[in-house]
Amino acid sequence: MSQRYTAIFEQADNNWAAYVPDLPGCISTGKTLEETERNIREAIQGHLRTLREFGEPVPPPTKSGQRDRSLSSRIDTPRPVDSCPQNPAQKHQ
Repeated sequence: MSQRYTAIFEQADNNWAAYVPDLPGCISTGKTLEETERNIREAIQGHLRTLREFGEPVPPPTKSGQRDRSLSSRIDTPRPVDSCPQNPAQKHQ
């Protein structure tokens, strides 16, 4: 079973940035929105894998309806991003 984390995408002058509010420290950038989306998917997978490897709890994704509405005024493009499965026994490719 895959979990869906919301990634927030922001456009800067020369690139894009993305972060995952439910995973503090999980951020990425790219020259295009498409590149940034690929990069944040990899960042989510790596972030979750590292949490599991160190025995840290994996935060469940917040359902988008539960998120504070004040955040929506600060974002450019919210997109749910599929991440790796919650089951730590499954290997990631």
